[in-house]
Amino acid sequence: MKKLILSTTALALSAGMAMAQDVVRLGTEGAYPPFNFIDDNGKVSGFEKDVGDELCKRAELTCEWVTNDWDSIIPNLVSGNYDVIIAGMSITDERDEVIDFTQNYFPPASSAYVAMSEEVDVTGGVVSAQTATIQAGYVAESGATLVEFATPDETIAAVRNGEADAVFADKDYLKPLVDESNGELMFVAEEVQLGGGVGLGLRESDTELKEKFNAAITSMKEDGWLNEKIVQWFGDEAATF
Repeated sequence: MKKLILSTTALALSAGMAMAQDVVRLGTEGAYPPFNFIDDNGKVSGFEKDVGDELCKRAELTCEWVTNDWDSIIPNLVSGNYDVIIAGMSITDERDEVIDFTQNYFPPASSAYVAMSEEVDVTGGVVSAQTATIQAGYVAESGATLVEFATPDETIAAVRNGEADAVFADKDYLKPLVDESNGELMFVAEEVQLGGGVGLGLRESDTELKEKFNAAITSMKEDGWLNEKIVQWFGDEAATF
């Protein structure tokens, strides 16, 4: 559930752009497992691939997938490169000033610190985070020295090579990495609650598309489909609806 920090003002496009098209284009990063990633066949995969496909099915929309780097994912939505952001993006007031959001399809969850030693000082040391996330914003205000990287993989590498004392990111992203590290990586300090859950990002003009997706998300919550997928991709300990 990455959280973009916006530094520029975006202009609204003409009303109903996405609904005027035959195909709704779903934009994702493809680099944030298990939310989204590129599989061995070069295709988008992950929790959000399943969610996006099911949303389009229930909303009776024809959709296609587009990948885009995280740091330009909102500007390229606004400029019309795709119609929807489905990329582990948490709903925040700051983003909502530039784009619109559906209700969340993933509940609010924890951000956490991971390091290679329990002795790390996460408020006075060097902490890595992905560029343009509210985890990065949180670290910058915490007293720690922030080092930012374009991709989540680089934030982990910075801890392993000694460039950073710890990484701060979504716990759901970090947990598999910790579990697979054979004790090399560990959670340290207390977890932090940030954001209002993960939602679809849309242009503010695309009100009809938002209504269709909101209705589909509601049905997926009511019949338990979302909870089943959350457990499938994130495990029994993940927060559900």
